[in-house]
Amino acid sequence: MKLLSFQPCSLYQNGGCGRVLRRLYEGREQDVISIAYYDYYYEAIKGDITELKLTLFPLRRKWMKWKLRNLNGFFQKILFASYNKKRILKTALSLDVDVLHIVDQGILLSCLCEPWSKKNKQLWVSFHDHYTQVSSYENSKVLWENADRRFVISRELGEHYQAIFSNKPYEIITDGVKPEEISIPKRIQKDTITLYFGGLLHYHYQELFKSLITALNNYPGNLKFKLIIRGTGPLKSLDAGKIVIEYRNDFVSDEEIKNEIDAANILYLPIKFTNPEFYKYSLSTKMIGYLSAPGTILYHGPEDSALCKLLNKHQAAICCSTLETNDLIGCTKKILSDGLCYSKNGKRLIDMQFKLQVQQKNFWNE
Repeated sequence: MKLLSFQPCSLYQNGGCGRVLRRLYEGREQDVISIAYYDYYYEAIKGDITELKLTLFPLRRKWMKWKLRNLNGFFQKILFASYNKKRILKTALSLDVDVLHIVDQGILLSCLCEPWSKKNKQLWVSFHDHYTQVSSYENSKVLWENADRRFVISRELGEHYQAIFSNKPYEIITDGVKPEEISIPKRIQKDTITLYFGGLLHYHYQELFKSLITALNNYPGNLKFKLIIRGTGPLKSLDAGKIVIEYRNDFVSDEEIKNEIDAANILYLPIKFTNPEFYKYSLSTKMIGYLSAPGTILYHGPEDSALCKLLNKHQAAICCSTLETNDLIGCTKKILSDGLCYSKNGKRLIDMQFKLQVQQKNFWNE
């Protein structure tokens, strides 16, 4: 079976989307062709999967400020939508594959539904985030109703889409962990505590990081703290104070990321408070990698998020649902004293829900 993967990023760039797809396709690289479509210029890294690059017109430039970016987005998705859809259709329909796998991010990909159905071939769609964050109601509804298989990141998102779109069946497919990737939990016994965050640090997350840094700077005693931020360049808005902040922005392999995660004592997992549509239905894929580490997860975000409910249910993380300095200090103290227990619970959660082999078999319908 040959599969065409159509997503708004390279499989080989930093971010959760590329990582999840790489993991699902692992071992079947020769059966996959990827089309990465961009609204900006990006020099992709080559990997084991053949990947074609498709750019939207007009291309967004690095020097554009937010007003120009918004205007450019209007040109791409409204004014030149017909032109961009024709290019998407031409590229996708020219390839001889059995399955088209779309990641629902962007408002243009629903144009593939009708032409693809005429080819009498399978359409699979992955829904990683609520449509208000990445697409539109109309686009996501068309994809949901026309897909032969629907993959969602969480039960909450699947049930929500059944309620607002139609009562179509869905499958929960996300990242997973290999047995050899599960590290033995370790008690923290260091003078310097390393915290790790992997992912793109969006604007709305900065207040979370600022509150964390403030708490670490006010932590009582002589402990030193180091915060590693993987996937984002230096931010002038974050004042490190007494702690050390290390930015790592180069693309590295999954194996190297695993080594970085394993070297950390605390895995920082922030979720923004500002978008209920995001946090109530999405399940952070980086959480799954964090669960495999010897350290402990510090969840920082709304207590009614899908992620917080899962972690609290299984006691797999210390959760802080405020921006208050004293609350974050208290959570950090709890990790240093009781983190080993939470890390062990995280390994049990992997065994229950996040085995990579099971995720792959379910995805490939084996």
